[in-house]
Amino acid sequence: MSRLLIYGANGYTGRLIAREAARRGLKPLLAGRNRDELDALARELGLLRRVFELIHPAEIVRNLDGVSVVLHCAGPFSRTAAPMLNACLDANVHYLDITGEIDVFEACHRSHVRAQHQGVVVLPGSGFDVVPTDCVAAMLKRRLPDANALVLAFEAGGGPSPGTAITSIEGLARGGRARIGGEVKPVPLAWKTREFLRDGQPRSAMTIPWGDVYTAFVSTGIPNIETYMTVPPKTIQRLRWLRHIQPLLALRPVQNFMKRRVLAATPGPSEQRRRDTGCHVWGEASNVAGKRVRLELQTPNGYDLTVTASLGIAESLLSRTSPPAGGYFTPSQMMGADYVLKLPGVSLIETPSVAVST
Repeated sequence: MSRLLIYGANGYTGRLIAREAARRGLKPLLAGRNRDELDALARELGLLRRVFELIHPAEIVRNLDGVSVVLHCAGPFSRTAAPMLNACLDANVHYLDITGEIDVFEACHRSHVRAQHQGVVVLPGSGFDVVPTDCVAAMLKRRLPDANALVLAFEAGGGPSPGTAITSIEGLARGGRARIGGEVKPVPLAWKTREFLRDGQPRSAMTIPWGDVYTAFVSTGIPNIETYMTVPPKTIQRLRWLRHIQPLLALRPVQNFMKRRVLAATPGPSEQRRRDTGCHVWGEASNVAGKRVRLELQTPNGYDLTVTASLGIAESLLSRTSPPAGGYFTPSQMMGADYVLKLPGVSLIETPSVAVST
């Protein structure tokens, strides 16, 4: 029996991870709450499966019997992370997930003392959220140790999965967030805009509440952090218009309506679409003297990177001959700042440092 359990293996991203794990010979246990879909995937891959919901703590713990590492892929993590994390702590099982939700990172971080005492690794955000941006943040901190401001941005091609789209809908009612003076602060939707150059061409971007608002501070201690995503100017205009009706976006009928619309139009990118599209990451750190250091990454499609990044971390935990130090970790803390550069299809683009007069 494998010591790796993939929960939510029948979801869009979970299937990608399960298939690659099987190809690598890891023989993971497939788990989730949809019996029929799990049975079909287990037959396809020749693997065992466990069917359970994240409702009753004792049932979750029972289904973790014989497991060393859980890779949790069933969102929205705002609802599913806590019961799975608590069960992992009760069962002394390492916890990984692929969230990008700030509140989930914060909740996981609160388990640090207990996890440290028990020797359990708690590492949310083991995929595209937030491995490449977290590693860029750590590399920039290494190059500019006295940095006090950090900007991270990404351009993701291929479109979202259904789960990512649903999480985005739920996040609209909470607005944006940024790290200001060391604290996570609420800010308006599309709070700031700026342009980033890719291959000499400008890309318009807006601030979003990406997970690095929380995790990059843990990794680097940099107190001021903004995270951006490239979008067309019309999208920025729409998000700013939504500020006027933001309280309505939290109403259940409105949420349900938007979720039905987005699910009908969001099947997730096809294999060909993923092959044809990649991601680009920008990072910029600056200090009070006005010095700036910059890095860029070119990566495969975010879902493909999530597969290789999360399985790489899981394999690292599974292959250790002695127990790792427990506690809460970011990807760069656990695997090193250069971890992302070891993943297939990732390349670093050097950009010149600059000194800006103040």
